[in-house]
Amino acid sequence: MVKHKTKVAFSLATLILPWLTVPFLGKRSFFRFLPVASFVNLVLSVFNLICYRKKWWITKNPISPGPIDFTYILGPYFVATLWIFKLTFGNFPKYLLTNMVLDVINAFPLPYIGRKFGIVKFIKMKHSTWYFICVFLAIIIYGFQSVVEQSIRKAGNYSGRRKRGLENR
Repeated sequence: MVKHKTKVAFSLATLILPWLTVPFLGKRSFFRFLPVASFVNLVLSVFNLICYRKKWWITKNPISPGPIDFTYILGPYFVATLWIFKLTFGNFPKYLLTNMVLDVINAFPLPYIGRKFGIVKFIKMKHSTWYFICVFLAIIIYGFQSVVEQSIRKAGNYSGRRKRGLENR
């Protein structure tokens, strides 16, 4: 049995430590990839609710009580999404390979570590299933970011035309 203080310390570290790297990301990259990181966190939150109801896994996080573990979603998952997109967006094979490697870590050792600290426990879901869900989600959010990038480019072209007085051409 893990002490409550140890659980709290582990949860705080899970939430705070990834955010210490964000200043190195750069302001422009942070805001460029903020929509996709927010989108994937929304999807993960809904997925956590489904997992809670179906008893696929349980979370007992002292900082984030309830069915959604916000320390994991808003900590390492959010920040890792920002970094992965900064380092690999525009090169899908590199993006996919990076995600597949990190998803192995996310699906296998991390849940075991979380279980040792009494934070998460997989019940009806296998670790390999969680891995494939993460890879599938990575493909979906890459498409989402591509659509966001196209929208920004179109909006930039339109606003640039208006500023130069070319809106009627």
